[in-house]
Amino acid sequence: MILRTFRWSFGITAIALVGALVLGGLKGLTLVAILIVLEISLSFDNAVVNATILERMSAFWQKMFLTVGILIAVFGMRLLFPLLIVAVTAKLNPVEAVNLALAGGSAEAPGTYAYLLREAHPSIAAFGGMFLFILFLDYIFEDRDIRWLTWLERPLARVGKLDQVSVVVGLVVLVLTAELLAKEPATVMVAGALGLVTYLLVNGLGSLFEQAGDDDDDKTDDEMAPVARRGGPTGVAKASGRAGFFLFLYLEVLDASFSFDGVIGAFAITQDIFIIATGLGVGAMYIRSLTVYLIRKGTLNDYVYLEHGAHWAIGALAVILFVSIKTDVPEIVTGLIGVGFIAAAFVSSLVRNRRLGDDADDADDPDRPDGHDGIGGIGGDPDGSATDAARSVSTAG
Repeated sequence: MILRTFRWSFGITAIALVGALVLGGLKGLTLVAILIVLEISLSFDNAVVNATILERMSAFWQKMFLTVGILIAVFGMRLLFPLLIVAVTAKLNPVEAVNLALAGGSAEAPGTYAYLLREAHPSIAAFGGMFLFILFLDYIFEDRDIRWLTWLERPLARVGKLDQVSVVVGLVVLVLTAELLAKEPATVMVAGALGLVTYLLVNGLGSLFEQAGDDDDDKTDDEMAPVARRGGPTGVAKASGRAGFFLFLYLEVLDASFSFDGVIGAFAITQDIFIIATGLGVGAMYIRSLTVYLIRKGTLNDYVYLEHGAHWAIGALAVILFVSIKTDVPEIVTGLIGVGFIAAAFVSSLVRNRRLGDDADDADDPDRPDGHDGIGGIGGDPDGSATDAARSVSTAG
């Protein structure tokens, strides 16, 4: 399973490392390897969130995400996007931006490519941070059967009953960030507002077309209508047509938001745009492969708190992007926080699975009048057990 799923990532990694060694020597090899690890560590939670959305897409759009999507991720976000940002902010034409990038230079030297990209960081961080923050808020304000941090998620779900509370909270945070952290508050406000609009637009269009697809399914066969599951735009389990397209678009914007910190952080390691594109691009391929692995193994159904941990990691990343508008945040901190949330959610899932197994054994004990002890477990919500069992049966079927 691992070799079959990751074979392309392994192959591309070997080619990239050999090419880096031939063209850049031991230094080039080391830099590409470091950037691959950086991208994987920063985007591990992205793979979990991608899997929750990708499993609801039709086979065609899944294939599009894993083929065309990887080209967009590697060449679009890791190579062309930084060039576009520099060209726009410095008012350069594309050729001048490329020449400036090839010239290299330190991020501390005014007029260099790395310096101009760093100067554009507040706008990038505000846009990506706002997109991710609203995604996080939409998740934690939703009332769900399965809860991880019950003591916190339950009251947040009550607050979520207020209409558009995610937008209100997001705008308040954006205003505070612009006023307290930004040298140019207006620039951060505009960029953050665009991030909010982008999320609402893509999410809204995705929901609209998925609902239309759901209505069509109801007309043809009510029993075959899949159960909706939220984790991004709401909708049917196997979105196709226009619904699939907007889920695909949503995933690409989401991936772009996750990649902002990696692209900016990479310039602290090297100013060579080709080494950056190679290292981060290979890392992005591993994230795609990991997404496929999670779906094929049914990991999200077996470890039900992973999705929760990934969204809390998204919230942490959004906050880090806002803070980075004023203060540099080391990439290792960003990576460790994301991995930490995922690891904690995985351990909680293991504890929950073991507890459910013990409950099942107790139910078979004739000396025990009831089948469970009524204890909620570590960080879990016992109310979700029946739903989990039903979901597991459905998945197995």
